[in-house]
Amino acid sequence: MASRSLNRVILIGNLTRDPELKYTPSGTAVCSFGVATNRSWKTADGSTKEETQYHRIIAWQKLAELCGKLLSKGRKVYLEGRLVYRTFNGRDGVQRTVSEIVLDDFIVFGDGRKTAVESEAVVEEAKTADQDTAGDLTPTEDIPSDPEKKEVLKKDDKKSEEVNPDDIPF
Repeated sequence: MASRSLNRVILIGNLTRDPELKYTPSGTAVCSFGVATNRSWKTADGSTKEETQYHRIIAWQKLAELCGKLLSKGRKVYLEGRLVYRTFNGRDGVQRTVSEIVLDDFIVFGDGRKTAVESEAVVEEAKTADQDTAGDLTPTEDIPSDPEKKEVLKKDDKKSEEVNPDDIPF
């Protein structure tokens, strides 16, 4: 039995460029983009130094399509993935090795307001989900038959619609 090992990368950084979504000849989606992470520290003489590291990120399949829709240059993002080293021959014939992070999961940070492109994507996905599940809906016992209880539900629904985007902590 092989010993256990772990190859896990966790980053929080800013996108350095817009994601580039492509498809392989077999139809598999692949998305690549760059992320920059910053580090600052104080030296012995009291001055502050800063260092920036650039990372190449690769996403595959459905995750790649989501990256293409939701991410854009400058956005802050949380990434989880695994580190991969790849060797290839460059155009000049020299063999090169590049390190990449193959994405497993991500979370987009923001100020709570969505851009027009994101809003359209979310609305379109919601419409698709509604159409897909419309045939699956069946009446349940959770819906009250008493008119007073229905009125309470309507009032609660109105309260949930009055959420201010600035009140959301993420």
